[in-house]
Amino acid sequence: MKLTNEEIISALKEMSVLELNELVKAVEAEFGVTAAVAVGGPAPVEEEAVEAKGPAEVSLVLKGLGTGSKVAIIKAVQAITGLGLMDAKKLVDALPAPIKEHISPVEAEGHKKTLVDAGAEVEIK
Repeated sequence: MKLTNEEIISALKEMSVLELNELVKAVEAEFGVTAAVAVGGPAPVEEEAVEAKGPAEVSLVLKGLGTGSKVAIIKAVQAITGLGLMDAKKLVDALPAPIKEHISPVEAEGHKKTLVDAGAEVEIK
């Protein structure tokens, strides 16, 4: 099913600035292009607001097993990273371990909650 321009624009209007930033990066990677502001054109106000709030990309690091079950933490890491069971276990065994790098702060907070709920100690850098 092909979306109309109006449907695409409507979907874009509902996205947050961080979601739009992730979409632009995904399109750049998929098609090998670079989105750039026209020379002499003003920078969008939303981008300035994001930069003022903090970093656009962060890393999620597993610091320790905390009070949780190692199995539950391995399953959470597996779900977040898409790794196989053995690779997720190796990652959990090698503490501190980066779980995901170069992700939005919003995505990092969501993954952090998943890991903390499993009982892990997590840090966002």
